[in-house]
This record gives sequence, C-alpha cells and structure tokens, in this order.
Amino acid sequence: MRIVDLLKKEAVVLNADVSTKEQMLDLLISLHGKVGNVADEAEFKKGILKRESEGPTAIADGICIPHSKNSAVKQPGIAAITVPQGVDCEALDGQPSNLFFMIAAPAEGSDVHLEALSRLSTILMDAAFRERLLTAENVDAFLKAIDEKEAEKYPEEAEGSEKAPEAAQPASGYRVLAVTACPTGIAHTYMAAEALEEKGKELGIPVKAETNGSSGAKNVLTKEEIAACDGIIIAADKNVEMARFDGKPVIKVKVSDGIHRSQELIEKVVNGEAPVYHHQGGAGAEDAEGDGEGLGHQIYKHLMNGVSHMLPFVIGGGILIAIAFLLDDYSIDPSNFGKNTMIAAFFKTAGDAAFGFMLPILAGYIAMSIADRPGLLAGFVGGYIANQGITFASAFDSSVEVISGGFLGALFAGFVAGYLVLLLKKATEKLPASMDGIRPMLIYPVLGLFGISVIMFAVNPFFSWLNQLLYNGLGSLGGANSIVLGLVVAGMMSIDMGGPFNKAAYVFGNAALAAQTDSGYMIMAAVMVGGMVPPIAIAIASWAFKNKFTDNDRKAAPVNAIMGLCFISEAAIPYAAGDPLHVIPSCVIGSAAAGALSMAFGCTLMAPHGGIFVFPVVGNALMYIVALLVGSVVGAVMLGLLRKPAAK
Repeated sequence: MRIVDLLKKEAVVLNADVSTKEQMLDLLISLHGKVGNVADEAEFKKGILKRESEGPTAIADGICIPHSKNSAVKQPGIAAITVPQGVDCEALDGQPSNLFFMIAAPAEGSDVHLEALSRLSTILMDAAFRERLLTAENVDAFLKAIDEKEAEKYPEEAEGSEKAPEAAQPASGYRVLAVTACPTGIAHTYMAAEALEEKGKELGIPVKAETNGSSGAKNVLTKEEIAACDGIIIAADKNVEMARFDGKPVIKVKVSDGIHRSQELIEKVVNGEAPVYHHQGGAGAEDAEGDGEGLGHQIYKHLMNGVSHMLPFVIGGGILIAIAFLLDDYSIDPSNFGKNTMIAAFFKTAGDAAFGFMLPILAGYIAMSIADRPGLLAGFVGGYIANQGITFASAFDSSVEVISGGFLGALFAGFVAGYLVLLLKKATEKLPASMDGIRPMLIYPVLGLFGISVIMFAVNPFFSWLNQLLYNGLGSLGGANSIVLGLVVAGMMSIDMGGPFNKAAYVFGNAALAAQTDSGYMIMAAVMVGGMVPPIAIAIASWAFKNKFTDNDRKAAPVNAIMGLCFISEAAIPYAAGDPLHVIPSCVIGSAAAGALSMAFGCTLMAPHGGIFVFPVVGNALMYIVALLVGSVVGAVMLGLLRKPAAK
C-alpha cells in the first residue's frame, strides 16, 4: 500500500505551531481522529506513548515517525505535520525534528505499519525530497511530492507500467552488493540500504542492497549476482546468512556505518580493499573486516544467544511456579508445597515443564550460535544430559544416585557441542562433493550426538559435585556474607544496564533461582531490586533536583519511573550515555544499597522477572519495597549532588 493511499489531505498540517514533543503527538493523534482513522484517541495515545517509552521514534536528519499497532484504530492511516522550527524528540543525531509522520495500524491483520515505516524511512533518506516537503506551499504540493517520489522509487507500482530494468553496469565493471539489518528490522535496515544504493548512483557504481527486515528478507541477492559482484558490504547489527559469500570480498560493519559511511565502504570494495571471506560454518563472519571480535566477545555473543532463547522458559515457568506457591496452602503438606491444591498443582506442573527445557535450550542455542543449525542437536542433548546428571555409572546402573550438573554443566555442554560440530565440519570438508548431502543429514547428527554424550557422561560427575558445592554454599549464606553477595549482584545490574555485567548478574540470579532454595530466591530478589533502581533513581533526581536536568529529561521522568518499576533497567541508558561519570556511579551505589538491604531483610523472589507485578509473590514484600525505596533515594541524592546544573 502506497503512502499517498494512507495519507488523507485533511490529516496534513504544514508549519504547525507546536514547540514540545507532547504537543506534536497530540496534534497528530487529533488528525487521526478527525479523518476517522481511530475510534478512541485516548486509547490510541496510550499505544503511541508505550512505543515512545521503548525508544525514540525520531530517527535522524529531522525525521520522526511515531507509530502504533492499536485496538483503537479502525482503519490504517498516516497523519503528517511539518514544524520548520523543529521539536526536540531525542533523535539519534541529537538534532531537532521538523518532519513528522504518525502511522496508525489496526491491532489485527497485516503489519501495515511496518511496511509504511520501512517505506517512509527509505524515501525520506533523500535530502532534496525532505526539503521539498518542508517548503511545500500547500497540502496539495506536499502530497504531490510524496506521490512523485513513490512513483520514482517504486516504478513497478505505477498503473500500467512495467518494472523498471536494472541500471546498466558501467564500463568499469564494478558492482557492489550489500545486506542491511538492525535488531528491530525496521527503520535503520531500510535507511542503510537506501543510503548505499543512492551513494552508488552518485558514484556511478551499481549497488543492490538486500534488507533483512522485520517482515523477512527483501530484494534478496541471487547466486548469479553474488558470483558476478566485486564485493559485499554487510551493514548489520545482527547475524545474517554468510555461507553464500564464501570466497568473496566482504566488509562487515554496523548498520549505522551503512548510513553514514556509505561512500567510504563502496570505495573500499571498488578499490579491492575488502578481505576475502572464508565461511567456517558458524553464524557470524569472523574474518570479515570491521567485525573486530576478540575471543572474549565471541564467547559472550554465543552465551547471550543461549540466554536470550532460554529466558522465555525461565520467565514463563518461574512466574507460573510463583503463582502456584501463592495459591497453595502450606499447612496441608509442607513437603508438597506448590501442589497441595488442584489449582496450585496445575500452575506448578506447567511451570516445572518450562523449567525442564531451560538448560537444554540454553546449551542448544549456544551450540547453534557457534556451529549453525548442525550444532543444535548436540547442544540440546548435551544440555539435557547435564540437567539430568547422567554419568556412565548411572547409565549402566539405574540405582546409582544422579545429581544435576545444573547451569554450569549446560554452559559447558553448549560450548563443547558447538566446537565439536565445527571440528566435524572441518574434518569432513575435503570429502567428495557427492557426500555433501550426507554430512548434515548423517555425519553431523550421529557423530555429534555420540561425541557430546561421551564427553558429558565423563564430566558430569565433576559438574554434579560443583553444582552441589555451589548450592550448599548458597544454602549456608547468612549474615554479612549474604549481604555482601546481595550488594555485589545488585550493583552489577547497574554497571552497564543491559550489557555484559548486567547480564552476568541476571544469569547468576536465574541459576540460583533454578535451585529452588531459599538462598536462591534471596539472590534473585537482590538481582531484580538492583535492576529496578537506576530508572527510578534518575526519575526521583530529576524531580528533586530540577536545575540539574533539562526540560526534556524531566518530562521523560514519569516514563522512566514506570519502566523501572517494571524491571526495565535499559530505561536509564540514555541518561548514562549522556553523563556516564555521574549517572553510573550513582546508580551502582543505589542498586548495591537496595540489594544489600534486600538480603539483610531476608526478602525472597520466586519469579525471575516482572517488577511490581510479581511483588505479591515476594517474601517479606513490605521490607522489599523499603529496600527499593532506600536504594532509589540513595542513588537519586548522589546523582543530584554530583551532577552539574543543566544548561538552559
């Protein structure tokens, strides 16, 4: 669907008289109501504000595209305004935005908002086009400019026209291919593709860009194009399919470099400066220029791939188990707590089922990150063996007691399985081409399964011992030792707010939670309260020390506080990025204080996520709230004292 089909004349206002982000959003929402796109403006606004709380929709170059897929929307549509003087919407380039398009999409049906968002992001990359919109004399001229730009960019959609032929390759023979992808697969994916293709036109070098967006890969590169090209640019912030580029010159950079360094990247390929990529069977492109990954970062990336796939099982299972405890009657049978009543038994059984998959999923996706799909089987089975604590002795004699290798055993299984399958790939790569079909269907699964089983049967006694030692140590924690542990893990949650330290503390909390012991529940409570403090502390500081924060900072404070209460530490990242020397130490100390108090009060948490929504299942909930408040106030006061007055 074209932009001009979604944008009605009555939903456009030129040279709008707005000066704040809130006024801008209100005007656009009212335009949607005016033309009948939304049935309930208040409900639609909630969806818009929710999306804004997840991150700014102001992209760069004066462009801002708020959007929401919302039950209040009757029909898909777009509203647009221009604000020549600009509005501060926290754009990625730090500049005010002056060109606004708000997309409204129904809650049910196709992802029209994603299609419209990607299309707008693409056509708005043209600076001359943006200027034409901003200087349009009237709404008709504004709509005509969009219509003509769409017809130019998407000629195959023009009525009665045939798809435009590809640009002829210049006499020099240069041809550059690109793949763009960002984590969300929306705006930056298409902006990078457009920037590279447009820069190629300027340089007289044909460039084709494949977009790995949220709705799948588009403009996919063909085998013939890859074979004929001089090189490939991978502008991506996530893994893309790399095996097809084996033997070709490849440059791998961040998606933002595809937008801002397009000419430099194209010229590197053209000048033969891109290194030849040799695919090793993993998911990444380790030997492509620009990756810059050391061994530590590679291990961290593989670990996070496993953790990210494991978390839904931990969160879903953990919360259901917590509900079971909340609904059960401890006095009926303390030894069967969680299953004493029918309703509690239902939640506990379902939660335990999810927990049972947790470690195999962790190990399986670590292995898959290392060795691609062939690694999944070996990793999954290795994680299962670690979780069950199976050894050679227990396999031969069912009377032998088994102790789970736990989280550490599954971690080991995931990495060993991944590199074992990589070794199998390396060892069989010189087999005749006629056996290529046998390798993934027979050699990798059979030898991978055999190898990881032998290894895990052999090492499980060690991990069982280590796991038992860890749980015994956690169970014996008391007094000052437990307080110090709470202080450390909670403080780590604030060091990088979603980065390696934060994830390490959270993973440790999940491992402790999986033990289903009181000490494990205490650790999880300290971890969560530590992650809740940073956004709340920043919000409190912005209210208490108004002269230390800008108007926009204070306006964002309520959203920050809400996200903190929901255990979303990342809400504090924009503040930490803008003033790390003052914000990070303040948040770390506040979180550490909250974690230490949580431990001192003996607070427990049986769910790994949820913020205030799981407070009903917190042990000693009142003192847990006290710990959260004290830690947040400590962080806020420190931040208020350390931070310099904000510029007017």
